[in-house]
Amino acid sequence: MDKKEHIAIFTTASLPWMTGTAVNPLFRAAYLAKDVHRKVTLVIPWLSKDDQEYVYPDKITFKSPKEQEKYVREWIEQRTVLLCSFSICFYPGKFSKSKRSILALGDITESISDEESDIAVLEEPEHLTWYHHGKRWKTKFRLVIGIVHTNYLEYVKREKNGRAYAFLLKYMNTWVVDIYCHKVIRLSGATQELPRSIICNVHGVNPKFLEIGMKKKEEQKNGSQAFTKGAYYIGKMVWSKGYKELLDLLHAHQEELDGLEVDLFGTGEDSDQIQEAAQELKLTVRVNPGRDHADPIFHDYKVFLNPSTTDVVCTTTAEALAMGKIVICADHVSNEFFKQFTNCRTFKDGKSFVNVTRQALAEQPAPLTDSQIHELSWDAATSRFLKAAELDKIPEKKPSKSNSKTFMSSSLSLHGKLEDASAFVHFIGTALVSPVPNEQQIEELGLNKTSKKHEVSPRKGASLS
Repeated sequence: MDKKEHIAIFTTASLPWMTGTAVNPLFRAAYLAKDVHRKVTLVIPWLSKDDQEYVYPDKITFKSPKEQEKYVREWIEQRTVLLCSFSICFYPGKFSKSKRSILALGDITESISDEESDIAVLEEPEHLTWYHHGKRWKTKFRLVIGIVHTNYLEYVKREKNGRAYAFLLKYMNTWVVDIYCHKVIRLSGATQELPRSIICNVHGVNPKFLEIGMKKKEEQKNGSQAFTKGAYYIGKMVWSKGYKELLDLLHAHQEELDGLEVDLFGTGEDSDQIQEAAQELKLTVRVNPGRDHADPIFHDYKVFLNPSTTDVVCTTTAEALAMGKIVICADHVSNEFFKQFTNCRTFKDGKSFVNVTRQALAEQPAPLTDSQIHELSWDAATSRFLKAAELDKIPEKKPSKSNSKTFMSSSLSLHGKLEDASAFVHFIGTALVSPVPNEQQIEELGLNKTSKKHEVSPRKGASLS
């Protein structure tokens, strides 16, 4: 009998860090694993104790990968009521304060054995391959699918000398994705053009938000006042997450929106500055600590204001729609998926922002339809992913994959091809800059207790044997 199709999902973050690349790949793994004919492994970073203390909220830390795995499984099982049969394994990672993200250490392709290296899904393929120094993904796996989550160019542009850095980063991203991915899925048109890419939102909404929306729908059906509060916004409190745009809009149109009160919820590096700015502008804005968006405090708000244009597909916007609220967002490519929903209202400028905000506050949200509920679900998102990745069609015979070899021998045998030559250049270059795991991480992950292929080279970061 043929072996089960094996999908390994590599991502750049893990719970309890509540970021999109921790949560969405976890849901993807759970829903892909519903198919008993498929084997799924989620590959997530293991951080040192110091990095855990810096990154994870509420002083949560783990003594071992097994302890963190237990935490991750309990979290997803409580929210999906699924028997989460997927596997979890870890690769060594390090948090970069300058990049505000986790970088992989060593050759993380070794997290999956050669026998099970069938399909790889790289959540944030550019991020996972910037410093990749080891086996070539396309050699190790039969099929490599990248899912682009983040608009890195937009974030970089906001930094000092940002335009120049964004220009260089654009070509770096194109280069590494071309080298390492067979197919690329861009969640929205807010991301840069990449080789062999299509645009498709393959994310769904945590089922608990849909449950809230269905409850609100029932209240509306029974004639109850389902929404008793006004407008709010929730997001990480950094200026790039739309807070500047929102405060500017509210300040510029105070007279037209007289009496409007907006509650802001979140925590982050810029929270003090955002609160001070709201006070200086004399806006009727309350800044509150960060909370889980499903917290009952949010259930009764009617209008979700989100002017951000840096997100690729904003998770909190999807959550607000799932809860049955009216969402006001920018007429921007990042919000294209949301325009199909009746409760989504877009604006192009300050005047239209005032108009849609007034209208939203004066009326009740339209109850969610069954088709809208399904479209927001992870079942629908999984179907979209399988179709976009062309995994929904079962081939009569699986394409064969060459034996996984070292990158060096593979590249030399195919040196006549431009892509292989380009990959070889990247391999040589990353030998100088690729970070390596520390001794403690090697011991915690058991890398020094396994076969030689998992040993870490003190010079290059990962063995090529």
